[in-house]
Parts: sequence; structure tokens; C-alpha cells
Amino acid sequence: MSIIRSIIRSTGGYLPENILTNAALAEMVDTSDEWIMQRSGIKERCIAADDETTGDMAVAAGRMAMERGCVEAQDIDGVIIATTTPDKTFPSVAVKVQDELGLPVGLAFDVQAVCAGFLYALSVADSFIQTGKARRILVVGAEKMSSILDWEDRSTCVLFGDGAGAVILERGEGDGGISDRGVLSTYLYANGGQADLLYTDGGTSTSGDSGHIKMQGREVFKYAVQYMSDVVMEALDANNLVSSDIDWLVPHQANSRIIEATAKKLKLPMEQVIMTVERHGNTSAASIPLALHEAVFDGRIKQNDLLLLEGMGGGLTWGAALIRF
Repeated sequence: MSIIRSIIRSTGGYLPENILTNAALAEMVDTSDEWIMQRSGIKERCIAADDETTGDMAVAAGRMAMERGCVEAQDIDGVIIATTTPDKTFPSVAVKVQDELGLPVGLAFDVQAVCAGFLYALSVADSFIQTGKARRILVVGAEKMSSILDWEDRSTCVLFGDGAGAVILERGEGDGGISDRGVLSTYLYANGGQADLLYTDGGTSTSGDSGHIKMQGREVFKYAVQYMSDVVMEALDANNLVSSDIDWLVPHQANSRIIEATAKKLKLPMEQVIMTVERHGNTSAASIPLALHEAVFDGRIKQNDLLLLEGMGGGLTWGAALIRF
């Protein structure tokens, strides 16, 4: 008996043209290339133009995914955008993407779970497909993190960048085993009691503006390694797998030290970990789909590879997804 699986048909990505190096940042704030590299592994990040919005980047990434998947607009049933930096309070970024890509009337909404947002959006899209509510959904993680940075705070402004990554998720079938292509399982968590570890000091119903990122770096690092290792092991255990069964770990690109520590706990060699943080910085909800797209585009990730996606963000929110590509 066959079961429904949500298969990744194609990927897309977009990065702004403006590249901000550590050397350039050192002219803006009290920092240095050495200081940033030691603490984050970041060498440069892309910064959107003043008139370039999260929606613009999401449209570009979505269009690429459609072109690479040879998917026509009328064949997409909906769009889900993961973002914490929307163009406006409302309407959603999703409706802008729907309109500009010429998608038909259908579901369109944003998901806000910060750096874990893409995993949340992917899980929701998978549920729509599995329940027969849609056959094909465009899922995008897109962020203009530069718009909520305090450029005088060297502890945060050096870490983040802008961009968008997309996947087209579509209905397929499998026999219910681990060899099926598609989303095999997803795991989502949040702990609101830790909201003060990573947050913005503003909002529409408080200060009337978006505010700036505030972070307790050491605490975030500690919980990131713990939570991401735990959720990855949960995904493996639930599917009767061990870490050596994984072809590629595709983590949230927050910090090279977090990624390396997580891989070490999983006894996974770094050669099997997709790393883009050095060139992209932390693009929040865009980081996982951007890393996925890059590795698919350059041929590292191939059809039938077993992928483990994981990430943690403000909330604190975290999650994982096990996918046969």
C-alpha cells in the first residue's frame, strides 16, 4: 500500500549583490576580521539594498526554484514564507510572492519562528500535502536581517546577513519505508521561557517599530548545541537510523563553532556537513534553504541522498527534518 510523501522537486536561492566583508565592518564598529572569525567563522555577508525588500528576495528565490523545476505558475497550489522581517505588518510577504510570480488563487501566508522558521514552514507544507489540501507548494525562507540590526552593537551586527532560499514541495508516493523519497519526518519545538535569550527590543504592539536584535550569546550557544543535537538524535532514533546513515547534515548557519560542536556530538565528519556561514553569515530563516540550494546546485547533494536539516532560533524555537532528496 502506497502512502503520500512530500518530495522536494527543486530548489532556488538569492543573495544580494552587496557583500560586506569583516574588513569593511571594522571601519564601522570596534571589531576585526580575527575577532569575528574566531567567534563565528564568518568572513563576509550579503546586505540588501535600501530599496530591496524581503519580498523581493523571496520572489527571486521562488522564481529560480520554479525555473529549475520546470514548474509553471498555474501548477502551484500555495506559497508559505518563513520570515521574521516582513515587508509590512500586513499583508504577508506570501501574498506579494503569489502575485509577482503569477500564482493562482490559493493558500498564502507567512510563518514566524525566526531561524527555525523554514523547518516550521516545511512541516506545515508537508501537512497540507499529506492531507490532500495541496499537491504542490512553494516554501521560502527569506530575511532582511540588516533591517533589524543595531550597527553600533558589535556583538550582533557582525553575525547576520540577508538572502532567500526556496524549495518546491510536491506530492509523491512511497511505500512508507526509509528508502522513500521526500519528507520522512519533522520535529518542531519551542520554549517561551527562554525568549529573553534572543529577541528584538521592539514590535508593532509595544514600541511601534521593529526594534533591534538583542542576544545573550553564551547562553544561545549552549542551548543551540544541546537542542540541535537532541532533536537530530530524536529524528535518527525515530527512524531507526544512526548518524552514519546520514549523507548530509544541512544545519542552520548561525555560527561555525555551533555547527562543528553539533557535528562532533553526532560523530559526523565535517565533510558531510553543508557550511555556508563563512560567506553568508546568519540569514535566519533563509539559511537552511540557501545552504540546501547551494549544495544541490553544485552537485554535492544528489537524488536519493538522506538529508538531516536542523536549526534553532529566537523563541527559543528549534526543529529538524529528515528528508530523502
